[in-house]
Amino acid sequence: MYVLLTRPREDSAALAVLLQARGITSLIEPMLDIQQIPGVPLATEGVQAFLLTSANGARALAQATAKRDLPVYAVGEATAKLARALGFRMVQSAKGDVASLANLVAECADPKAGVLLHAAGKNVAGDLAGALAKRGLTVRCEAFYEARPAQGLSPRLAGALEKEAIDAVLFFSPRTAGVFVRLVNEAGLAASCERVLAFCLSPAVAEAAKAIHWRGLRVAPSPNVESLLRELEDASAVGRGDNPEG
Repeated sequence: MYVLLTRPREDSAALAVLLQARGITSLIEPMLDIQQIPGVPLATEGVQAFLLTSANGARALAQATAKRDLPVYAVGEATAKLARALGFRMVQSAKGDVASLANLVAECADPKAGVLLHAAGKNVAGDLAGALAKRGLTVRCEAFYEARPAQGLSPRLAGALEKEAIDAVLFFSPRTAGVFVRLVNEAGLAASCERVLAFCLSPAVAEAAKAIHWRGLRVAPSPNVESLLRELEDASAVGRGDNPEG
């Protein structure tokens, strides 16, 4: 199986290693380019904990502050693992999506202990701050990076689609899926996706991806990398000749 990885480059590189261990070959073509926003001042006085909704947020936070002794609440285990590797000492994972993170934070944080700092990008998915505000918690969202959309498909990817060499594509965010859909339409290659299986992290991601026709569109049972990879492994075991729609 030949799988297209659309996440930002660092995340895709780590994912490619996991796929290789499973005997799956991948092509990395980021739909978003992560650019750090320079000179973002980070004041941590009055902050009781950090909130992370992506690996990019974890990397940006680590660059913005040397403080590692505040609690960190991460949306999923991959982000939590990276935060620990970056030196943050008290990290908990919600093992899910933004709603799961909001539930975890509401259970653990004290409304009287200070604000929660969300290390985010310029484009924030979901309303974490709103969900926590309803529970009496205050969130300060800081944009440390910008995810800039790709401007076109690389010749390598365009050629692979034309030759029907791509078996599957993984999408982890609605924005990434939306960028891909726009670029394949602009390149006149949307019809080539009719031979490709699309694997999506959540229903919201699938909603963005279904603007074009796929051979099959699958949603991970749980919004995490492990669940999505299990779906991919199941499809790989079945083989291209069987019905992937189940």
